[in-house]
Amino acid sequence: MSAPVFDPPRHRRPAPNPTPFTEPFWEGTRIGELRLQCCSDCGHYRWTPQIACPRCWSESAEWRATSGKGELYSYTVIHRSVDPSRFGEPYILAVVLLDEGPYMLTNLVECAPSDVRVGMRVAVRFERTDDGDFTVYPFAPADS
Repeated sequence: MSAPVFDPPRHRRPAPNPTPFTEPFWEGTRIGELRLQCCSDCGHYRWTPQIACPRCWSESAEWRATSGKGELYSYTVIHRSVDPSRFGEPYILAVVLLDEGPYMLTNLVECAPSDVRVGMRVAVRFERTDDGDFTVYPFAPADS
């Protein structure tokens, strides 16, 4: 499932540092897909990328597009950023429990801190970094 990719927000986002191992993930974000590794033997989705499946220890995996949806598992509001030009203030650091099973550290956008609730449904939004070379993956309330 592909989602639209948005232009950069008003604050500069730091660019990721991909490796050959993580390139399939970043290629997915460029085209509006949230891809995760999925074990070819037991079907377990995993995040972060790993050599072996944490469930069955198989080293056979493929990158699959996910729904990009889940629920907010935990969050914190950052009121004083180390670099306000990159994130703005305040911003929401979040842990999302994806519908496919893994937890993902991200940030929550399009939502005031006072409106955030654990358990709320969220969906990935893709945003290009200022240089346009990368697309990052914040989440937003699913109804926004």
